[in-house]
Amino acid sequence: MNCLRKQSTGDVSVEVNACPGPDLRQILEDLRCQYETLIARNRKEVEDWYECKIEEVNREVITSGQEVETCNNQVTELRRQLQALEIDLQAQLSQRNNLESSLAETECQYNTLLGELQNQITCVEQQLAEIRAEIECQNQEYKTLLDVK
Repeated sequence: MNCLRKQSTGDVSVEVNACPGPDLRQILEDLRCQYETLIARNRKEVEDWYECKIEEVNREVITSGQEVETCNNQVTELRRQLQALEIDLQAQLSQRNNLESSLAETECQYNTLLGELQNQITCVEQQLAEIRAEIECQNQEYKTLLDVK
């Protein structure tokens, strides 16, 4: 047993005579340099694109802000005009109401005056009718007197 143990626990040494393989460390270093260059170039392109987009957005914000300010000014001016027109409308309505009231009073006065004139005309017509009747009567009497003469 001891002999077998000595045989199985022995040291084995293997030497390989092969040509040296490619230097993986150098290849990895070259790949890393290529990727870092590519990353740096992509980062620069993205930063440039980002700066361009930010500049465009800032210009749009400024333009939009100016448009909003212009629109606000127009709205304010239109509100002023609306208020002025409403005041003018109220003044015109008040003037119209005053004129309608004055017209109604004038019509009432003229209707009263017309009624009085109608009454006077009726009285004068009655007096005229009475005078005619008297004249007719006197004319009849005069004719009778003339006939008697």
